[in-house]
Amino acid sequence: MRQQRVSVFNILNGLFLLSLSLTVILPFLYMLAVSLSPASESLGGKFYLIPKEMTIEAYRYLFSTARFTHSIFNTIYITVVGTTFNVLISIMLAYAISKKTLPGRKYILYMMLFTMVFNGGLIPSYLLVKWLGLLNSYWALILPGATSAFTILVMKSFFQNLPESLEEAARIDGAGEVRTLWSVVIPLSMPIIATFSLFFMVSHWNSFFGAVIYLNDSAKWPIQVLLRLMVIAGDANIASENALDFELVGKVGDNVKMAAILIAMIPIVAVYPFLQKHFAKGAMLGSIKE
Repeated sequence: MRQQRVSVFNILNGLFLLSLSLTVILPFLYMLAVSLSPASESLGGKFYLIPKEMTIEAYRYLFSTARFTHSIFNTIYITVVGTTFNVLISIMLAYAISKKTLPGRKYILYMMLFTMVFNGGLIPSYLLVKWLGLLNSYWALILPGATSAFTILVMKSFFQNLPESLEEAARIDGAGEVRTLWSVVIPLSMPIIATFSLFFMVSHWNSFFGAVIYLNDSAKWPIQVLLRLMVIAGDANIASENALDFELVGKVGDNVKMAAILIAMIPIVAVYPFLQKHFAKGAMLGSIKE
């Protein structure tokens, strides 16, 4: 009787998980089907998962426009440079804070915790970026969010849990702080580094609000800003040099919009499997203190 109840539960649980998975997968399949369909078929607004006629004209159109390809390169540049800068700053600051012999360590921790509770707001942040001369620069999207108190505290906890004997052995061999950090601490900290690298990467790849606020030149816009013009604002004329040219609104079908969304999603989706094993292990390691 007990075995029968367990089997029924397994069946119901499997059906629930299957339906939950379908609610996630079906929208992606729909977008893929629409992106591979002709413009005349996508304009009909019908729901289908298999296009009657498959074509890559939407993708060909997107990659033939300079604005779309430039936005992709802009996003790649912001993501690579921003993620590298964020990870380096976070590692160096967290490693320094993890040392109890650091002068003023307590006050630095208090200042970091203060930033988790209070925020200057949008207008002061904009004025600061303007005063630093970073307006219309990619650094306006990177420097203000170089790291966060949460990232530093989790990394600090992870570094403190590493065996001190390893660092002592490195110093006995003549290694300094930089060499110890590079050769001993970082290789042992790859799970937590990969976890926050993924966080930073997703944040930069999806950067939208900061780009709208700080970047006035449409040639420097990342892909998310262009997607907003195409999908929400309805600007289908992405080949135009004028970023706000609505002359051809509605003349491009949903196949182009769906293709643009998929192209913007694929890089992050493709990177995650390579970091998944580190992500699953490092998501909790830094938050547990032995």
